Amino acid sequence: MDFNSAKQVFEEYLDSYDRENDKVRLKIVHTYGVVAQSTAIAERMKLSAEDKELAQINALLHDIGRFEQLRRFDSFWPDTMDHAAYGVEILFGTDGIIRKFVPEDTWDDVICMAIAKHSDFALEGITDERQLMHARIIRDADKLDNCRVKLEDAFENFLGAAEEAVSVSAITLKVRKDALAGKSILSSDRVTPMDYWVSYLVYFYDLNFRESLDIVEENDYVRRLIHRIPYLDPETGRVMEELEKRLVRYVNEAKKDCERRG
Repeated sequence: MDFNSAKQVFEEYLDSYDRENDKVRLKIVHTYGVVAQSTAIAERMKLSAEDKELAQINALLHDIGRFEQLRRFDSFWPDTMDHAAYGVEILFGTDGIIRKFVPEDTWDDVICMAIAKHSDFALEGITDERQLMHARIIRDADKLDNCRVKLEDAFENFLGAAEEAVSVSAITLKVRKDALAGKSILSSDRVTPMDYWVSYLVYFYDLNFRESLDIVEENDYVRRLIHRIPYLDPETGRVMEELEKRLVRYVNEAKKDCERRG
């Protein structure tokens, strides 16, 4: 297993896609952002050199299914394609190309599980400790880089609506209740542009490691994301003030819980 060799293969794979397309570009930048976050988490956790490199490989390949989704549908929405399942098929299916990235099959189960589970609503059904650790790392790293995406990229690219349309939008009752109750948002419950925005903000509830929560706090991600746009609907503005307090409190409490668990 060699990350630099895998990266070279990945770059060659990308040559068959339109790198000038804004959404493809976003996903390429995101992939390497997730690699950086996976590396940071692994280093903070003081993992072995092998597990650090494995975390980097998982990050490099986690969204490989996205590029074909964009070519076919020009969309990130889950109803067009299950990009995680398709990524597993690309890598491990009949014509799987995983051996181009990682010549040995030693880590196939860990890589396959991490990619398959990285975008699930909840992480369930993993009994092997190493597989579970790496599935958690890639999910955390994915969410941490998505903080950067949501701060830097155009709303049209990741949400399909202009910032102005999001700002005037309202939150539906179900999404508001779940967000303030400390719950993630089901895709099927999102109705308005603001519902989608809130669903990204509450990613913090699903972080797994103290190290990930430290990164959130160090970068002030909660407040910066909440305040990226104005909230022109008065009720939405009130809810977002409450949600900001709820998320800041959650990060602090979750860090303490991690400390108690050791």
